[in-house]
Amino acid sequence: MAGRPGPRDAAARSFAPCAVVPIYNHGRTIAATANALAAHGLPVLIVDDGSNDETRDILDALVAGRDELRLIRLPENAGKGAALTAGFLAAHAAGYSHVLQIDADGQHDIADVPRFLAEARATPEAMICGKPIYDDTVPRARLYGRYLTHACVWVETLSFDIHDSMCGYRLYPLTDTCAEIARKPLPARMDFDTEIAVRLYWRGVPVRNVPTRVIYPEDGLSHFRMWHDNVRITAMHTRLLLGMLPRMPRLLLRKFNRRNARCAA
Repeated sequence: MAGRPGPRDAAARSFAPCAVVPIYNHGRTIAATANALAAHGLPVLIVDDGSNDETRDILDALVAGRDELRLIRLPENAGKGAALTAGFLAAHAAGYSHVLQIDADGQHDIADVPRFLAEARATPEAMICGKPIYDDTVPRARLYGRYLTHACVWVETLSFDIHDSMCGYRLYPLTDTCAEIARKPLPARMDFDTEIAVRLYWRGVPVRNVPTRVIYPEDGLSHFRMWHDNVRITAMHTRLLLGMLPRMPRLLLRKFNRRNARCAA
């Protein structure tokens, strides 16, 4: 006789994902991104982070008469993290179980969406992180700078489970994500992606990594501010390193238990 379904079985049956796309003046690329996501059967929440009039007009025309596209407008530019937080909370309130986060600028390979969804269906409690595969378009300074953050994250989590904490292409389980947002607000700007990954790991959310191609379009629009954002990222890592210290016994115990489970298997 079959046993009672467990929490994971129930989560798999109620798997209801959507996409959240933050946008700030990426009017030229948003239609292709949103249409490609919708073609994979995903409802799309576009969060306009105080874009200019031209982008606002493009967004109004894009979503007009389309139930699969929803537009959320922030009154002024608040930052990528603030836009994503607004999108996550709106998705959770609308009854979605998971959110696929993706940038609006065309960097990410939307053909990989089915792989993210399949991984999340198989492990609905996990955070599915994109692991970028770069081509020659990637700026070398940005590429090398990422490795410093990777090293910090490995110390902050006492693990190598998160292969890339800066990639803006990932899929979140919304219940844990929104609970973490309620516990303590997340950063409003570019430090959002790394901090939420670390904090969800601390919370006990498993991690799966999906290799995916990432490009830097020649005429792409980047909102990364070298000095200001690097200062914020440095402050974030200081905060996370200090936050890791009281969690160290629990993180080490988790590592020990996982090692024992692998040996027993």
